[in-house]
This record gives sequence, C-alpha cells and structure tokens, in this order.
Amino acid sequence: MCGIVGYVGEKQAQDVVIEGLRRLEYRGYDSAGIALVDTAAGAGTIASDKRAGKLANLEKAIGEAPLPPATTGIGHTRWATHGAPNDVNAHPHLGQVRRVAVVHNGILENFAVLRAELEAAGHELTSETDTEVAAHLLENEVRAGADLTTAMQRVCQRLEGAFTLVAVDAEDPSRVVAARRNSPLVVGLGEGENFIGSDVAAFIEHTREALELGQDEVVTITREGVEVTGFDGSPAEGKRYHVDWDLSAAEKDGYDWFMRKEIFEQPRAVADAMLGRHDGTGKLQLDEVRLSEDELRTVDKIIIVGCGTANYAGLVAKYAIEHWTRIPCEVELAHEFRYRDPILTRDTLVVAMSQSGETADTLMAIRHARLQGSRVLAICNTNGSTIPRESDAVIYTHAGPEIGVASTKGFLTQLIACYLLGLYLAQVRGTKFGDEISQVLDELAKMPDHVQTVLDQSQAIYDLAAQHAETRSVLFLGRHAGFPIALEGALKLKELAYIHAEGFAAGELKHGPIALIEEGLPVFCVVPPEGRDELHSKMVSAIQEIRARGAHTIVLAEEGDESITAYADDLIRLPKVPTLLQPVVAVVPLQLFACELATRMGHDVDQPRNLAKSVTVE
Repeated sequence: MCGIVGYVGEKQAQDVVIEGLRRLEYRGYDSAGIALVDTAAGAGTIASDKRAGKLANLEKAIGEAPLPPATTGIGHTRWATHGAPNDVNAHPHLGQVRRVAVVHNGILENFAVLRAELEAAGHELTSETDTEVAAHLLENEVRAGADLTTAMQRVCQRLEGAFTLVAVDAEDPSRVVAARRNSPLVVGLGEGENFIGSDVAAFIEHTREALELGQDEVVTITREGVEVTGFDGSPAEGKRYHVDWDLSAAEKDGYDWFMRKEIFEQPRAVADAMLGRHDGTGKLQLDEVRLSEDELRTVDKIIIVGCGTANYAGLVAKYAIEHWTRIPCEVELAHEFRYRDPILTRDTLVVAMSQSGETADTLMAIRHARLQGSRVLAICNTNGSTIPRESDAVIYTHAGPEIGVASTKGFLTQLIACYLLGLYLAQVRGTKFGDEISQVLDELAKMPDHVQTVLDQSQAIYDLAAQHAETRSVLFLGRHAGFPIALEGALKLKELAYIHAEGFAAGELKHGPIALIEEGLPVFCVVPPEGRDELHSKMVSAIQEIRARGAHTIVLAEEGDESITAYADDLIRLPKVPTLLQPVVAVVPLQLFACELATRMGHDVDQPRNLAKSVTVE
C-alpha cells in the first residue's frame, strides 16, 4: 500500500528519504511527506513538510522553503484510507507538542476509541486520519520518560488492526523506531547507517543486505546497529538475507510481473478488506454509509453497475445479496445503464463498482441514478476519487495500489465488499439473525488462509499452462456463483494471452455452445461444493458431456470431492467453503493460469496491448 522510508546515518537524510520515496512511487500514492530531526540549534526539533499529489509537489515545496540539514529522517507516500487525500491528512503526523513524528501504513481499527480518549484529555487532532492518534500516544509515552523504543512497544499493545508504524523523536536523533503487524516492513543493513522501508526498493541503491521482521515486532535502527524486540519487549531476531535482484525486480518483490506479485498479495488484501468491520458491540459496520438505517430498510431494488471485472464481481454479489436480504438485485453494464431508460425510484439502491473510482461509464451511470432520485453506494479502492465523492455511501476495498492492468486483488476485494454489503443490509433489515451473520463473517475471516492454500498449488498450475502454451482457444464453464467466475477466467485470458476465450453457464451448453467442443479443447470447469447436490450433479453431467466429445477437462473442485475425479483430465483442488463464497478461491487458479500462459507466449503481462488501467472516457 503506502511507501515508507526511514534513515539514520551520516548522509543527508532528506536526500536518502526523497530518493527512497521516488523508488516507491510504483506502489501508487496520493500524497507525500517527510520529517527530519533537526539538531542544528542544540535541542532537537522536528522539521516536516507534506503535500497532496505527486512527490514533485513535495520537492517543489522544500525547494522553495528548504528543510534544515539532518542525518535522521522518515518519509511517506500515502494511499488514502482514513480521510481525503489532502495536505492535512498527508503523513508524517506529529504529536501535540511536535516532539514525535509518525508515518503509518495500514488501518488502526480502534482509532476512534483512542481518539476520543485523547480528545477528552485535551489533545487537539487536526486530521481525519487514524495515524495521528498513534503520534499523540507515542508522544505521551516519551514525555512521561520512556525512550522511543519502549514507547512504541507500549503503544502497539493498545492498537488493533494491521499496521506498520515508523517514528522519530526530536529529543533522540540517534534512532528511528518501527513496528509491524500484518503489514510490510523490511530493514536495510548498512555500514554506519541503517534503513527502514516498505520493501527493499526503498534502499537497494545503498545496501543489499536486509532484515525481515516477524509479526508483532519492534525494530530500532541507529548508526551502530539494529535491535529487534517483540511488542512485549522480549528479545527477537529478524531473518537476514541478501537481495540479489535489480531495482525493477526489487519493486516487484522479486516477481517477474506486478500482476503475479499482486496475485500473491491477495491473502493480505482480503484480510485488509475485512479490517475494522465490527463496532464495539460486534455489529457489522462499513466505511462511509451516509444513509440512515431507515433509508436502507425502504430499499426495494438493488442495481449493481460496473464494467469488465467489476461487472463480474457484481454478478457474484447478486447471488449473495438476494439470498441474504431477499431484495431483488439486478446487475448492469455501466455503459448500457442510462441508455435503456432504467426504472429508478427513491427506494432503488444503485451500487457502483470501480477500482479507480474514476471509470467514466460508471460515473455517468451514478449521475443518472441520482438525477432520478435514487440512492448510490460506491464500492471503490481509491479514497477521494470522484465516484465515492458523488455517492451517498462508500465501502472501500482497501486492496492497495494495483499496478497490473488485469485486475486480481481488486476483483477479490470487490467480492469481499459485496459480501459485507449484503450482510450489512441483512443486519439492518433483520432478514438474518446476528448469529447467522457472525457465522458468515467467521467463514470470510478464513478466506485469506484459503486463498493462500490455492496459491500454494501455483507450480502445478504453471505446469498446466506450459502444457497449453500452443492453444488458441479455451472455454470456461460454471454454475450458480461459479458462472461469473467462468466469465472472469475467460476475460483474464483475453486480456493477457490474446486468444479466444469464453465463459458459459454450464446449463447453456445444450443450447448452442456445445458445438464448439472439439478434440483436445481445454475447458475449465468450476464445480460447486458437494453440499449443493442438485447444482453439483448437473455440473458433473455437463463435464461428462463435453469430455465424451473430446474436451480436455480442467476441473476445479473442492477438497474431498471424489465424484468428479473420473471425469477430470486435470484436477485443481479448492478448499472447502460455502457455495456463495467459493468464487473467492475459485478465481485464483484462473488468474495464475492466465498470467503464466501469457508469460510463456512472450506477452507483456502488466501492460496488455490496447488496454489502460482506468477507462476515463466513455
């Protein structure tokens, strides 16, 4: 997500930090900032500047109003989560008396409670961010006599969520202290200098010796060395390694493509999408739902609008939302929506799906809906973008920047957001009991591990792609919530491999598409869990039919489903999950296959021909 740099050494910290931030620009960001520990005047002070927009804006500002020389500093490029992307919300954030500066990646789930506590004690917080809370808490500790390392340990024990925190203390310029829980952080080991970074790209020009931290650990860097402890203060040791990648590979964490890296980031992305979704009473809560519960209770129709991958996420959502809420749900291509004169009323909820929040077709669709008096809820990955600003409510997917044009973690986190919306509406409208909602949430909480289980099979899927490197056509079949996954699997192959690929509802085979089946044609078959007996048996029948006509069947079926084995030329096992949640795990092998097949064919996976990441014209 965000880019973080920290430095202690003999060089000018401003130069090292700005250079590191520039090397982290590939991660995507909406603002940038720097904090230095100025010791020129004797007693240390924090010198800081931060600006919305690109790093060039920050460089221009400090060029016009130079910061003092310093050899200790931290920097940040922000991807907004709490609060709009503006100068005030940009990092670093300072404590009440400007003694401590903090940069932060992640989400502090309990920041609202901590902020209320600070404000009750007379603290004035100036931003909308969760990060500023951490700065004030750390400053409280050091003012009470703790060193910055001890302060970080104490504060981290109070924080909930996933986070990386990096801090400096104006009265202790010898150290930078950082902490990690479920969020990236790596230490660069130098001679007479040490570094902190979101990844090794932040410091690869200075050192290739790195230290990887474990969960719930605090690291202190000084010129002389590095010390690692647990949040409880107990001694710990990071895992040391040598970076033998070049800068391009370092940005990709050693992967050949950003897309492949983003596929493997999906367990973390799914976990982040679930963060902070409960209030203190255990009830489900979303991001900025500026609609009252009474307004949501009157909703009598839901229309989901999106394009491409977002549209397929909406098709999955239709199954879940209708099942949980009993509200009719339609799914529309955003670019067709307003031209067909849809029936919209005050009681229609239009759900707009867009990774970037700037998709022109989707933006025009929601403007049309609002003109008709309908309420609009956005599902989006980009805080401060146009679609969330023009909507009545927003659920942020918290996927972090997605560099590859073909969406992967963006799609999975949109699915999670849709599930959360359906459960929230069920909670508000009383169509599901609290224990039923909790049961689904418990299943969702297992999804990061389930996705990782599928990723652990990646080599077998790569081998499968190698076997089909010469194919010119691939079909995908699915039923129920697996049908949109068939469509998404076909889209990924079209985008990346430039070959004919189509997804079908398996029940449609006899109505025409079975004529496409020929000897050796690869067909991916997404088999529903065995618990849905009727769906399962019909899918098995479809597989038998196409195999009898010569198709090469590549079957995705849950662990333990032996009824399918005899009909699968290749079998990809999926974790056991409820039928409505199976799309989260079923799509991952299809992403891996498309990525590897395109690689074998010599295509640019991250920048497919004729495509752009965000379509900002109709």
